[in-house]
Order: sequence, then structure tokens, then C-alpha cells
Amino acid sequence: MKIKNIEFENGLFLAPMAGVADRAFRHMCKKYGAEGVVTEMISSKALVFGDKKTEILAKIDSYERPCALQLFGSDPLTMAKAAEIAMKFSPDIIDINMGCPVHKIVSSGDGSALMKNPALAYEVICSVVNSVGDKVPVTVKIRSGYDVSHINAPEIAMLAEKAGVSAIFVHGRTRDQMYAPPCDLETIKKVKMAVSVPVIGNGDIFTCEDAERMFSETGCDGIMIGRGALGNPYFFFQLKHFLKTGEKLPSQNLKDKMIDIEEHMRILCSEKGEKTASAECRKHLSWYVKGVRGSASLRDCINRTDNIENTLNIIRKAFDNCNTLS
Repeated sequence: MKIKNIEFENGLFLAPMAGVADRAFRHMCKKYGAEGVVTEMISSKALVFGDKKTEILAKIDSYERPCALQLFGSDPLTMAKAAEIAMKFSPDIIDINMGCPVHKIVSSGDGSALMKNPALAYEVICSVVNSVGDKVPVTVKIRSGYDVSHINAPEIAMLAEKAGVSAIFVHGRTRDQMYAPPCDLETIKKVKMAVSVPVIGNGDIFTCEDAERMFSETGCDGIMIGRGALGNPYFFFQLKHFLKTGEKLPSQNLKDKMIDIEEHMRILCSEKGEKTASAECRKHLSWYVKGVRGSASLRDCINRTDNIENTLNIIRKAFDNCNTLS
């Protein structure tokens, strides 16, 4: 599939998870075959006001390309200015967040709240497309709707295409549904049928069979992985192999998983410093050890330590005593 002039062999994307999909995690997922990644969502207002922490979020390394920079906001003028500023970070794509369900974002009229106002959503998308011109493609990430009474993803998708987007990412749940119940594949299918630009399906992809079902039941051009990659960037390698051969690879062995954990932590420390990394690593390490025998007590140890090397020693010892996943 292509997003404008950018080609993606299998259409495998990492979702832009706030507080999770930082450069360190994106690096690990790219290592195993994620073909496209997206920055954590970036406030258009903060970028326009020159917030230094926001500029750190916008940094893109050469290793992770092609990488989209994702903006959120509901003021067309501010979004246009933010898109212009974002170009100094040389993103391969500008993505507009219209899917975030978090109250703090929605209460300001941003994220998935834009799906309640198609006219404003269209204006926001037009402002960003016009701002970047032909420099990079613009995409949009949406949900199936704001609530079950207003499933309007196909309508929003058609407006987005009219405004000039080059692809549409669709999470098959409403804002109110957050991350349950099961992903609504039928709405993703309707979006695909409504537009001619590529459509990437998102939601509940935890296995190769889930990916196959997303492709076959929606007709989507690509898939976006979020929670399925947490603690398991190797999942992208499994998916790529499965899509190419139809063969399911076994889970990653613990020796190789430990190598990945150490690499991830080295990058995290390099990016953020050991003090910040020591706190932020806990969630990632807890995901990495999920499924290992004794993982509950192991996670407790992880959450009690404040030194990454001590934490890694605990995990190494546990992995040495356990050769298989439970």
C-alpha cells in the first residue's frame, strides 16, 4: 500500500500511544518490522507556544522513518500554524488526532470530540492540508463515532478525503467505548467502502489471526497495532512472517526477549536520562514479563525498584530460572 508517495510493504503500523510510543519503543518496533510509526500525540497549542517538552516529543530519528508526527487540536488556525512549525522536525507524514478518548483531551473539544462536529473537523483538516501543501501527506486517525448513537466514521472519512487527506486510520470503537467491547469491524469496512484513499484498521489485533480477520472482514489496506505490541515488539516480526508465508512463528524465547529488554532500556536511558527512565521503564518491563511464570511477583519487584540495572538483574535471574512462557 502507499500513502501518497510512501510505500508500505504490508501496511503494518504502530499506534501513537501517549506515554508509551516514545522514540525508544518506536525503535524496538521498527527493529522487528513495523513499517510505519507515529509520534505520541502533540498539542498544537503547546507547539505554537514553543513548549520545550513538546518539541522533544516531536523529534524524529532517522532509524524510525517513515514516521508521522501526530497533532491534536480543534482550532483550525492553531492547527495550521502547528503543522507549519512541525515541518522543522522533518516528519514523513502529518497525522491529525481525532480519536483520543481521554477526558482531558475531549473536554477541550480535541481528539474524538471533533467527531461530534463534522463541519469543524473538516475545517481543521483543510487547515492542516493547506498549511503543509505538497511537502508531506496528511492523514487522520478517527474512531467509529463519538457514541453508539452517532456512528459517523464513514461521513467523517468522506469529509477527510474531500479535504485532501492521503489515508485514514480507523479505530473500530466509539469514544464512549474506550477500549471495550470488541472492535467494530463492520464500521471499518464501511469506511473502506466510502473512500478511495487507503484505510488502516485499528483495534483488538493481538494475534496473527486477529490481523488476518481485520484484513479479510474489512478490506482495509493496512493495520495499526497498539496494545498488541506492548512488551512484545517481536509481534511485528511474527505478523510480517505470517502475512508473507501463512506460517505462525512461536513466541520469542526468553534469551532474545532479555536482549530486547536491555536494548530498550539502554535507548530509554540515553533519550531521557536514568532518573526519568527508571520511573518510565516500569510499565514497559511489566509488559515484557507478562506471561512468564511468576510474573505477578516479578512485576511487584519491578515496581519496587528505582534503579534500572537492579531491575534488569531481577529479570535476568527470573528468566534464567524459567526457559518457557507459561
